Amino acid sequence: MKTVLLIGTLDTKGREFAFVRNLIEARGHQVLLMNAGIFESTVQADIDAEGVAEAGGADLNELRSRQDRGQAIAVMQRGVAKLTRKLFDDKQIHGVLGLGGSGGTILATAGMRELPVGIPKLMVSTLASGDTAPYVDIKDITMMYSVVDIAGINRLSRQILANAAGMICGALEQPLPTGEDKPLIAATMFGVTTPCATKVRERLESHGYEILTFHATGTGGRAMEGLIADGYVKAVADITTTELADELVGGVLSAGARRLENAGQLGTPQVVSLGALDMVNFWAMDTVPEKFKTRNLYKHNENVTLMRTTVEENKELGRIIAEKLNKSKGKTTLVIPLQGVSMISAEGKPFYDAKADKALFDSLRQHSHSSIKIVEVDANINDDMFADVFVKEMLEVLS
Repeated sequence: MKTVLLIGTLDTKGREFAFVRNLIEARGHQVLLMNAGIFESTVQADIDAEGVAEAGGADLNELRSRQDRGQAIAVMQRGVAKLTRKLFDDKQIHGVLGLGGSGGTILATAGMRELPVGIPKLMVSTLASGDTAPYVDIKDITMMYSVVDIAGINRLSRQILANAAGMICGALEQPLPTGEDKPLIAATMFGVTTPCATKVRERLESHGYEILTFHATGTGGRAMEGLIADGYVKAVADITTTELADELVGGVLSAGARRLENAGQLGTPQVVSLGALDMVNFWAMDTVPEKFKTRNLYKHNENVTLMRTTVEENKELGRIIAEKLNKSKGKTTLVIPLQGVSMISAEGKPFYDAKADKALFDSLRQHSHSSIKIVEVDANINDDMFADVFVKEMLEVLS
């Protein structure tokens, strides 16, 4: 028997939550009901609105008297996040299910994002057919479109809510697949560094490691940083740090200002390279900002446009990377591919720019502390020689 946490605004959707609760309990599981609405629940809540508001740092009566929806949601969102994490840490819940419209989705997913990857998280939402990135972020939250509003039990909503109850119960009842638990290494790749990432993965696997590969598209980098922070990985093979270029210049695939920091702060061993720092990413060619129209642009495909980074941008990228690595508490090695950081920056390719590459490499040498081991390889990042050196350095930091 497992326990499901149901999160929602029980002041307006109590009947719907009671319906789902009864279905889950009929499967032999327990339910905790959390009221994230600021008014009285229409069903008995196990965690009432007053407790959620208090956890969010406010008095419920004051929230009610102010009648400020924005403030109320912000407070209850903090409360939901704090209480959900505490319930999980105290081993009182095993999965989370939310039902709601815009407010209910914001509130319930705030709690879900506090939980580790692998814990069942299902959100039945009127917003699930649109842009769900703000709700899912980098966690394994399943968004299920409610089709109709969560407002009453009718022929259609009855089936959808029953499906949701079955899904969360099925996730809880599914036995974990057995297999050999090998040490995990997080790695990063991009289309223009795929040959390198593939070789590194295959060679590390042959040494008994399991590789989690993240596509460096912004969300990929943030997902990796989150798993590092949660203690999932033994080491990091950060081959492709391109998201830092998007963060600096204003591309569409930034992973945020904290990229390339968690491993160092936690002392997790890491080997870092400069994959795809020759480029900043935009969507289709007509989406490139006007100020960049005269730059060296490359049409990767119909939906993605790449822009070559400049000498000045590379100087700054070198400084940023060095300063992040200088704070590392664990073994850290930087491997520099002297003949290009992507498959299109090699000599004769569209992004070949020896001066820009030199600016990046010189800046890294200038700003890196002596505690950072720097290894220079006279090869392109996708050459076999580079992969050989990178794997050698990975095995050394892992030893």
